[in-house]
Amino acid sequence: MIPKETRTDIIRFCQRMDVKNWVANHDGNITVKLAGGELATTPTGRFKGDLTEEDLVELNAEGKKTAGTGGPFSELAIHLRVYKTRPDVKAVVHAHPPSATAVGCANQEMITWAVPEAVVSLGPGIPLAGLTLPNSDAFWEEFLPLIQHYDAVLVAGNGVFSWGKTLEQAFLRMELVEHLATILLKTIALGGPKLLDPKEVTQLLKKRQEAGLGLPPDPARAHWFPAP
Repeated sequence: MIPKETRTDIIRFCQRMDVKNWVANHDGNITVKLAGGELATTPTGRFKGDLTEEDLVELNAEGKKTAGTGGPFSELAIHLRVYKTRPDVKAVVHAHPPSATAVGCANQEMITWAVPEAVVSLGPGIPLAGLTLPNSDAFWEEFLPLIQHYDAVLVAGNGVFSWGKTLEQAFLRMELVEHLATILLKTIALGGPKLLDPKEVTQLLKKRQEAGLGLPPDPARAHWFPAP
């Protein structure tokens, strides 16, 4: 059974995604991992701004519906892979925030080195799973290796996925990705962002580690992780 507090939190963050214009039509989804390993999820094919607590769906750990009138969404496999790879994760959020989605649609990644707070909160960069169809072999080949190294990932043409130890943390990471993307896009007219010195980035990554947010460096993007 989905606890009342979890139902309230999911609806609250669905409404915040709508207010922030991160979702349109049936975009976006949220899952929260419950104490017994089951999942509380938003239903497929529904506008997030109109959802109520009664609309939420409960799934078992394998993603099979156990309660609720709606059905699971098509991107559920992505959420399940995140939970399987990262036992520390208790919530996953997916949305299409416009600035970050634009970066992904341009098949670009984002480095965080221009904004010190983002380095501590998100790590040295936001990687991209390139322009491939979701759930295709090519998609999984790009997406799966990223989960253990990052807390947020851009998906070309499909917005952002973020995760965390709580639903609030997963949501705030999404919010910071969009904030960072908006800042970086605005700097283009001013000649582009000025990046921190690698030594300063190293200090910030040390603070990230000390705050309990550190993850293993990504060997495929070693240039994002300056040597100590």
